[in-house]
Amino acid sequence: MREKIRGMKIVIAVAFLLIIGSLVSALVFMMRDGGRTRNMARALGFRVAFSIALFVFILVSHQMGWIEAHGVPVVVR
Repeated sequence: MREKIRGMKIVIAVAFLLIIGSLVSALVFMMRDGGRTRNMARALGFRVAFSIALFVFILVSHQMGWIEAHGVPVVVR
């Protein structure tokens, strides 16, 4: 069980690093070429794709039972 939790933390941390790295890359392209090339748009597109992939991964992990929800309980009326 601990190996699953550790694995999930690593995957999520790597995804966040990819998202932040893509955002920094877009900033560098914007500063370097003023946004005149497609590099900045491509980097921002990768950031959106990584964010969506992380969200889907978390949803699938929850459905598969790899992670469990904690916090605010759901009340069904």
